[in-house]
Amino acid sequence: MKTTDEGSGTYEEADVERWAPEPDKRPGRTAFQRDRARVLHSSALRRLAGKTQVVTPGTLPQALEQARAGGTPIRQWDASPRTRLTHSLECAQVGRELGAALGCDPDLVETACLSHDMGHPPFGHNGEQALNEVAQDCGGFEGNAQSLRLLTRIEPKRFVRLEEGGELVSVGLNLTRAALDAATKYPWPRGEHPSDPASSKFGVYEDDRPVFDWVRKEAPGRRICFEAQVMDWSDDVAYSVHDLEDGLHAGHLDPNMLHAEPERADVFGVAIGRYVPADTDPAELAAALDRLLDQEWWPRGYDGTAVAQARLKDATSQLIGRFCLAAETATRARYGTGRLTRYAAELVVPRAARHECAVLKAVADRYVMQRPQQERLRADQRIVVAELAQALTARAPDGLDPQFRALFDDAPDDRTRKRVIVDQIASLTDASARSLHAHLAGDHSA
Repeated sequence: MKTTDEGSGTYEEADVERWAPEPDKRPGRTAFQRDRARVLHSSALRRLAGKTQVVTPGTLPQALEQARAGGTPIRQWDASPRTRLTHSLECAQVGRELGAALGCDPDLVETACLSHDMGHPPFGHNGEQALNEVAQDCGGFEGNAQSLRLLTRIEPKRFVRLEEGGELVSVGLNLTRAALDAATKYPWPRGEHPSDPASSKFGVYEDDRPVFDWVRKEAPGRRICFEAQVMDWSDDVAYSVHDLEDGLHAGHLDPNMLHAEPERADVFGVAIGRYVPADTDPAELAAALDRLLDQEWWPRGYDGTAVAQARLKDATSQLIGRFCLAAETATRARYGTGRLTRYAAELVVPRAARHECAVLKAVADRYVMQRPQQERLRADQRIVVAELAQALTARAPDGLDPQFRALFDDAPDDRTRKRVIVDQIASLTDASARSLHAHLAGDHSA
């Protein structure tokens, strides 16, 4: 295969091919710069601003009002919590720099990071689980598989005739093969996880296999490409660190609690089986937490003052740098100083760094996501998704947006029609899901 001058010059011509060939509108840009621009300008990326990351968008102002009404002391906390969009932007910054340091095309890695969560439905992973139950009879639902579907079919950007005289068919954003591969964390269909067939993680629905097979042409088996591995670690780093930061901002976490043995045991219990393998020794997690607590920059408390805010920002920067440098150093130690791209290497993340990252995830899980009011909220969200699916199924094509109504009308069977309804729900923000649910339920007061 011939090489191309994209970025570093280490990518093949096949890497910059598009499912539907098209000319460049403005010469001088690389194919990966075009990919990045298409994702940045997409409506699907903008909608992530209204989708839950950890704290549901819009809930902190109401919490402040409830605190005022109840006479509860109000701490200075951030009334604009992170959303899926801000998380994606932060993940992109981390991934772009880490990828560039290792020899990846930075625009390619940034494109993958920006688009990796685009398929997530309203209400975060809670909505994903609820929608998976709805979609059991049409192949299930998985946010990563939905991202591929959105990038290659749903997001309206390019329409082509796949055969002469045929109908116009959407090819989504029509990104390059390398960009779609870099955005694919789980390059296998449902039930074909290479080491755990029972895993709920997969990256493609059965009816999206043609474009998936094209993306994975000549890929070595189920291997995840290097850029996708950089994206995946950047995702872990960004959300573990920033979820901790949001928890401190919101007053849900006192760092001093992490010195108490009962609290530590709870955190390690959350981590084991969820963020690290079930056979992990808690002593390893204790050592990881102690390493973080021993750092000079580790936050000792948070009172909302400008000094405290600056210290917390420094801690987040230190953590991100720590995790990225650990991966960069270990990967370079194994593969040397050359440019690392596609399937030429595996990202090496030291076990100690993975444990430290997992502990941060578990801390946010324990003190933010497991609060009683959050569980009540999640239960309500699951009801919204289930009832919305029932209402749309009963009324379809009424209630569907014009884009999905046309797809529903053209669908050849019930399975395909069900997938259209699932696509419609997945495209909604938290607020629009509640609004449509209230409308279809006959409650016009919302």
